[in-house]
Amino acid sequence: MSRVEVQETNSMIREMNLDVRTITMGISLMDCAHEDMNVFNRNIYDKITRTAEHLVKTGEDLEKQFGVPIVNKRISVTPISIAAGGVKTNTFVPVAEALDRAAKEVGVNFIGGFSALVQKGFTNGDRVLIDSIPEALAVTDRVCSSVNVGSSRSGINMDAVKMMGDILLRTAERTADRGSIGCAKLVVFCNAVEDNPFMAGAFHGVGEQECVINVGVSGPGVVKRALEEVKGKDFETLCETIKRTAFKVTRVGQLVAQEASKRLGVPFGIIDLSLAPTPEIGDSIAEIFQVMGLEEAGAPGTTAALAILNDNVKKGGVMASSYVGGLSGAFIPVSEDHGMIEAVQRGALTLEKLEAMTCVCSVGLDMIAIPGSTSAATISGIIADEAAIGMVNNKTTAVRIIPVIGKDVGEIVEFGGLLGYAPIMPVNAFNCAPFIERGGRIPAPIHSFKN
Repeated sequence: MSRVEVQETNSMIREMNLDVRTITMGISLMDCAHEDMNVFNRNIYDKITRTAEHLVKTGEDLEKQFGVPIVNKRISVTPISIAAGGVKTNTFVPVAEALDRAAKEVGVNFIGGFSALVQKGFTNGDRVLIDSIPEALAVTDRVCSSVNVGSSRSGINMDAVKMMGDILLRTAERTADRGSIGCAKLVVFCNAVEDNPFMAGAFHGVGEQECVINVGVSGPGVVKRALEEVKGKDFETLCETIKRTAFKVTRVGQLVAQEASKRLGVPFGIIDLSLAPTPEIGDSIAEIFQVMGLEEAGAPGTTAALAILNDNVKKGGVMASSYVGGLSGAFIPVSEDHGMIEAVQRGALTLEKLEAMTCVCSVGLDMIAIPGSTSAATISGIIADEAAIGMVNNKTTAVRIIPVIGKDVGEIVEFGGLLGYAPIMPVNAFNCAPFIERGGRIPAPIHSFKN
């Protein structure tokens, strides 16, 4: 980096909440396979603690050297339904506990990969894993889980969609004493990617190397400050400003990723430039919308503004690094963004508007709290809608929705830390159960046939 770039970076860190949101080490567990649960758990614990032994220390050293906050150090592993597929058991909860112990031993914030890929159907291991999710997320602190229920190539597994509505409710009930926080560690995907460093959806894909370093950079505050300088300018100027800013932010991530890769002796994977907000003032996607000219997130024009933001973040990122991947773009979680929370409370932002926005953002319905009395069928319907958006548009979509047991519309649930707090949002009360009960698979769209 040049002297000017260093000075710009220091300003972004001090004044605009620029951070490296995560260094995530992806670890393959394929060579840990064993039919005996105890042996398998010992194998994965030993491999994770050996491979990631210096991850946290390296992240802390890089923070000091470059002066860049590295908020989280994380691990993603091979989806457990695959890695543990040969284990003879009716529950994978002990595997989740072994992952949790390993995460605590090496000091990472989260470990992702208690996951299943069931877009076309279930293996026996998939069924065991999915049924284990509520208990696993209740008895662990750092384990995150994900299930991929659809893809543009395979269609949507509606049996899995139906199952996940029930699983989400069971997870909420098992962690009801903590604001149903278990659901904050569970994502339901369509078109899940193999190199995502962000939780709760990170896993180490089977097409990845043995071990890899992926870095996620986040800078909503930087983009907001840059756009304040071009208020009232035309859309071409707006887009160019976002691209230039994304370029600068990605360069910071590239520097950290390459140095982490070198020190750990692990190949560099990708930079994920995702504008992921935090509850901090000035670090909000909703505030970017306001600077762009909208009174509140959710006002007419919000989806167009998000499309501009998402596309130009990606364009700027790919000019700064040859390996931009993951989910790069803009995230729109509710609980983690104070501006989004205020928009919900003012009535500007509804679940339906959020769904429309997911057509053009990086992920989907993220960190949204709903009444604990919501039925499993309604939750499945929400998942199906979001999966359909992903399938038809050939993009990643996801649902991280939290039915908060004992709370109703208008009440607040506190999660703390980066997860923030959320108002309970109303859900369409009309029944969709007969539709969900059909089961089977929704076929892939016609544009899936590209061979």
